[in-house]
Amino acid sequence: MPGSNPAVPSGTNPSPHLELPPVAETAVPSVALAEELRRAVRDGRLPAGSRLPPSRGLAEQLGVSRGVVVRAYEQLVAEGYLGARTGSGTVVSDVRVPPPAPVRPPRPYVPANPGVPALGWFPRTEWMRAAETAMRGLTDRELGYGDPRGHPRLRRALAAYLGRTRAVVAPEDRVVVTAGFAQGARLVAEALARHGVEEVGVEDPGSAGVVATLRAGGVRTVAVPVDEQGVSTDALLASDLRAVLLTPAHQFPTGAVLTPARRTALLAWAAGRDGVVVEDDYDAEYRYDRSPVGAVQGLAPDRVVYGGSVSKSLAPGLRLGWLVAPAGLVDTLVEVKHHADIAAPVLEQLTLAVFLESGGLDRHVRRTAVRYAGRRAHLLASTERHLPGWRATGVAAGLHAVVVPPRPVPGDVLHAMAAASGSVGVVPLAAFAHGGAPGSGLVVGYGDASRDQLDRALGAMAAVLHGTRRG
Repeated sequence: MPGSNPAVPSGTNPSPHLELPPVAETAVPSVALAEELRRAVRDGRLPAGSRLPPSRGLAEQLGVSRGVVVRAYEQLVAEGYLGARTGSGTVVSDVRVPPPAPVRPPRPYVPANPGVPALGWFPRTEWMRAAETAMRGLTDRELGYGDPRGHPRLRRALAAYLGRTRAVVAPEDRVVVTAGFAQGARLVAEALARHGVEEVGVEDPGSAGVVATLRAGGVRTVAVPVDEQGVSTDALLASDLRAVLLTPAHQFPTGAVLTPARRTALLAWAAGRDGVVVEDDYDAEYRYDRSPVGAVQGLAPDRVVYGGSVSKSLAPGLRLGWLVAPAGLVDTLVEVKHHADIAAPVLEQLTLAVFLESGGLDRHVRRTAVRYAGRRAHLLASTERHLPGWRATGVAAGLHAVVVPPRPVPGDVLHAMAAASGSVGVVPLAAFAHGGAPGSGLVVGYGDASRDQLDRALGAMAAVLHGTRRG
């Protein structure tokens, strides 16, 4: 900028020397100039009160038209970086920008998750075919803001699929499409809070993520113990709870199945309390020794919020799930869903609808169930070989198993064993405890682990255990 200025009016400072790079050759010179001036104001090279050169003089210095400088000045005046004072020209405003916080190298987000499916088995060709079919049939109107409950075609397809495979009573108007069960749990928490429910029972041990989500939704959580028959209905009856979230078909993480007697007691508790059961049916498609037990929701559709997703059957990255709500709760759920994101992405919804209608999900589950059963059997055999005396709890189902030692193992050793497992998702059972004694064991995910990876993981964990004992 010019080294001298004409007389500076009162209240302004002469412009300091400021080097600006050439802007004439840029695609939009006024945008480039505005950004350079904006940066100079932020970092203090142009202090508050400094007067900028007249637009004509700066244009000559930079080799651009006067209009480029005028447009840059006008843009920064509109944003508040500059002020135009009558008789004073263009003056830098008092913009106080704090220095940026030190930048820390980002840490990769790679959580140990024992419930991840085999991502390499995702049916890419069939999914792409379904997406193409969905796109060809997509109308202009469907690209607008959609129904917060979800696209009608997907809700119809889900109602048919869930009724056929999980014995769920799912009228289309009670189905709400969500971004996975994680969003579904958050919506349920907000809806229950609006209905005066302040506490929700959670299984102990149980999903730590679900507990955190419920709390973020505005309710408190109360741990309810789980044993080999599922959640303790006696503990529910002894509590003041009016809502409970549980995984009855395949308890996470223990693998227990809620027994018929406890199903009956659970629904009697809900009716007697005017309560709500939230059923997380997270991986019930995969049962390897018999047909999966039907959903609890089918026995009491007006007492149970049924939730599920494709995160275990297809891939969690799709972020597609659903709720089937009781009549008394569905309107509130739809309202909070609308406030959360207005509506789910339409193309993904229609792709899943086509995939369901064509039988794609049924075929995928049949194919992968055989493979997962083989991986589970290999995990148990490898555990017996590397960790003699350890045994698996729960039924033959899902994508994970809990292996427990013949004698209690200290927590620090279990953590060290889990850390040694490499790419296999292994988590100490204690990580899922919410109050009670967690027991001694490891939750091992085999869904996304090859047989070789499982062998290496079990060998590494055994080396840690044996090394600790020798030490």
